[in-house]
Amino acid sequence: MISSTVTTLTVLLITIFLFKEGTSLFSQSPLEGDNIIVVNSSNPIAHISSIQIKDIFDQKITHWDSLGGKKDSIILFTFNDLSTYFSDDEIGANFEFLPHKIDSLVNIEPGIIAVFSKKYLDPKFAGKKIKIDNISVTQFLSEKEWFPTANPAVQLGALPLILGTLWVSLIAILIALPIGLATAIYLAEVANAKMRNIYKPIIELLAGIPSVVYGFFGLIVIVPMVQQTFNLPVGETALSGSILLAIMALPTIITVSEDAIRNTPRSMKEASLALGANRWQTIVRVTIPNSISGISAAAILGIGRAIGETMAVLMVTGNAAVIPHSLLQPVRTIPATIAAELGEAPKNGIHYKALFALGCILFLITMIINIWVDYISRKRGNYSK
Repeated sequence: MISSTVTTLTVLLITIFLFKEGTSLFSQSPLEGDNIIVVNSSNPIAHISSIQIKDIFDQKITHWDSLGGKKDSIILFTFNDLSTYFSDDEIGANFEFLPHKIDSLVNIEPGIIAVFSKKYLDPKFAGKKIKIDNISVTQFLSEKEWFPTANPAVQLGALPLILGTLWVSLIAILIALPIGLATAIYLAEVANAKMRNIYKPIIELLAGIPSVVYGFFGLIVIVPMVQQTFNLPVGETALSGSILLAIMALPTIITVSEDAIRNTPRSMKEASLALGANRWQTIVRVTIPNSISGISAAAILGIGRAIGETMAVLMVTGNAAVIPHSLLQPVRTIPATIAAELGEAPKNGIHYKALFALGCILFLITMIINIWVDYISRKRGNYSK
């Protein structure tokens, strides 16, 4: 009782911490820190999206009329431009004159857009602050660009990461399920006891190999194979990740499927044989239909194994945060993104919270899979009754 209580509370506290950090992302501006964006008071623009800010600072938007404003050219001003406009004496040794200088510059230049910290905002500032919407759940799930370190406004589109995770996992299970099911049928129905006792421990041993070892195997064997087979510039693609995840999911699929097949009532198989069916007809028409719920559970558990994998996928998929349109393109998954970026994300910053939000998505996907497995297992129990 003590052990189960402590375990339950620990899992609950971890879940609360995860969602507390992740959901806090959706209550703040996409501007990092305490930065603000201001324009000249004559500028009619009062609201800009984070994507428009990125396009402005990437020089994709160069005139205000593209945003519904005047035909003035857009003039960018950040802290990196201080020496262009002001001397050291003008801003002061401790930047004490900087608020006044920024105010004067914004009032002089009608097309300026300035980004700076709130602490340098003049109390008598005569310009206009631009309104930027807080990060929303819809934006986070639907946007297509993942640039959590973009300056001045971050781009947190998790859609490529979600699709990359699901894409790689789905293809992996489509590869692993037929092979795993065939192996399970062989071990449960065809192989003699001697062969079963040899192969079963070897298969179960595969589940104990560290994922980084699988990653090295994929990097040295699978990646060059894919590159040479399809004549690609690089072999780190979604297909490489799918093949590697399929290998890693096989022990789970084989073990669970074999248990389900071996639990088929002996009387049902004997009845089929007694009616004149041969061994393969009995396997196809009696054993597999009776075990379908267990096989489905094996497939779903294999998907769960693939979705949560980190290091191996990180090493062979190319880590490109783009929406996948082909198996021969690099992709990035949610676990790989968290593993690669969490060490570089400042604590309690936007990037840090965005990675926790990705963790929440991964948690929900895994929870749905577990609920699905439980439902199928219950259904299997009802059928057996």
